[in-house]
Amino acid sequence: MKYTKDHEWVKIEGDTATIGITEYAAEALGELVYVELPKIGNKYNKHDAFAVVESSKSASDVYIPVAGEVVAINDNLNSSPELINNSTYQDGWIAKVKFSNLEDLSEAMDEAEYKKYLQSK
Repeated sequence: MKYTKDHEWVKIEGDTATIGITEYAAEALGELVYVELPKIGNKYNKHDAFAVVESSKSASDVYIPVAGEVVAINDNLNSSPELINNSTYQDGWIAKVKFSNLEDLSEAMDEAEYKKYLQSK
């Protein structure tokens, strides 16, 4: 997995990236009450806001770490947005994106780098 400074995580499988927000982001937001998912077929450029996560505290944009087309969304989040809090890296994914350029992740961090980044905050 790779992590961004905006607190998204990315798991690469072939030419598809599964994307969600990190445990750090989920904890900072608190219990999520709503997730605005992207539409399948929508195309985004790297760093575009492509989803919104909302808690009783605030709403936050989720930025796409790779340019590409949304090929799947996690419909379970419509009725159970708390999956992001309870199963951040398994059941709490937001979308799967078919990407065209793996270089988009050149700035992304591995787990050790991300943990070090969090300590600097």
